[in-house]
Amino acid sequence: MIDFIWNLGSFIVALGILVTIHEYGHFWVARKNGVKVERFSVGFGKTLWQTTDKHGTEFVVALIPLGGYVKMLDERVDDVLPEDKDKTFNSKSVYQRIAIIAAGPFANFAFAIFAFYLMFLIGVPSVKPIIGDIEQDSIAAKANLPVKSQIVEVAGRETLDWQDVNLSLVAEIGSDSIEIKSKASDRVKPDTYVLATQDWQFAPEKISALASLGITPFRPHVSTELTVVAPDSPAAKAGLQVGDVLEAINGESVNNNWYEFSKKIALYPNQQVQLTINRQGRSQQIDVLLGARKRGGEPIGYLGVSPKSAPWPEQYKIDISYGPIDAIGESVIKTWELVVLSFDMIGKLITGDVSVKNLSGPIAIAQGAGNSAGYGIVYFLGFLALISINLGIINLLPLPVLDGGHLLYYLIELLTGKPVPEKVQQAGFKFGAIALLGLMSIALFNDLSRL
Repeated sequence: MIDFIWNLGSFIVALGILVTIHEYGHFWVARKNGVKVERFSVGFGKTLWQTTDKHGTEFVVALIPLGGYVKMLDERVDDVLPEDKDKTFNSKSVYQRIAIIAAGPFANFAFAIFAFYLMFLIGVPSVKPIIGDIEQDSIAAKANLPVKSQIVEVAGRETLDWQDVNLSLVAEIGSDSIEIKSKASDRVKPDTYVLATQDWQFAPEKISALASLGITPFRPHVSTELTVVAPDSPAAKAGLQVGDVLEAINGESVNNNWYEFSKKIALYPNQQVQLTINRQGRSQQIDVLLGARKRGGEPIGYLGVSPKSAPWPEQYKIDISYGPIDAIGESVIKTWELVVLSFDMIGKLITGDVSVKNLSGPIAIAQGAGNSAGYGIVYFLGFLALISINLGIINLLPLPVLDGGHLLYYLIELLTGKPVPEKVQQAGFKFGAIALLGLMSIALFNDLSRL
């Protein structure tokens, strides 16, 4: 329940910020072009808070935080006084209307740059992408990718940490090969390896890009000694305690290796297992009725404990940060790379290289907001930047109910010299609403199936 409240609160804060930024882009450019703005609303439905400025614009915070809007004076939908005709949206040139509509998505991109800028100024603690293990007979194994080496480049993109590696690999979905450069600790220059990915079976909703290629990141040794037993968890109900060392499950030794133990636990969702533990030097057996959680849409066994982990080697740690000047360029580059990647993913959704099962909706966003906020302001800023970019891109899609649909109509008007007929626009709006509702339904279904 606490997690739900935290995720919901983080979601409302995140979406409120991003919607406000988006609508302010429309608002600011409309005002600069002499358009009268009647209402600036964050949210829909019942008004929770309202004020009016000296220009007569109502600023509203409404109950349902799933969007917002800027209502501009328009002769097509309003009765307009003669003295206000030059303040209407429809009276402005096509270039002005394009600027007003495009300002929303581009405000989201500008905010992403600002969020990344703050993130890079503060510094992002991370770890170098050192390969810990390679799965036998995997794509990475066939390319002879060496363990204990650091991945420094993927498909021509520099990789400072595992997030960079993952994003670069995802961008290569559908490619027949991926070039990876990795550097051993005793070498000055990196070596190049080519992964043959013609038969790459990658389902992002079920497995990470790294795991699908057979790459396991280096992690410090994680023992099976318990440091946390969650309240009301299957472990707590069975009587497990902090300090217990897990030795075996159903008689099978786990070799004091947490990852081996967690793999075995995952095999028994909602089933009773016998754990062999060592408590204060004495071995004993405890029967535990496991719970279940979903991973990739499939139920896995859940115990409710956390293990003891060795510290990260200092030479593997990095702090990704830049000075006030360099951070500007890096934040622009980061935003541009994510914009390109997002458009690329949309294209791959259309071609079928990426499944629609990977679409995420409000539940996944809420979970992401809660998780990132829980890690601290730096990670929350990164999350806001990523969602802001996606919000901007979604609004640029050429669906008539979105900004991109309006821009498409104005582009046609610019080319033909006359506006798109009202009947055609109305038909387009209906089609766009149905298409958008369909996409939202798929995303929400995906969210629910992952719970």
